[in-house]
Amino acid sequence: MKITLNNRPENFDADSLSVSRIMEIKSFHFKMLVVRLNDTLIKRDDYETTEVRDGDDLKIIHLVSGG
Repeated sequence: MKITLNNRPENFDADSLSVSRIMEIKSFHFKMLVVRLNDTLIKRDDYETTEVRDGDDLKIIHLVSGG
């Protein structure tokens, strides 16, 4: 499967993967994340059930706070 992850091409050896599985593979373990799949916001409760497929555009953005 070929997708765009954070504006970069990525290849995975599967027909589809859940958002949470991609985050696990890529070691994205941050607490504050914004996830968009094909410009649709994905809620944290839906990471396990939302499937990413060939050609999809996935953005996983780590929010950083400071002061």
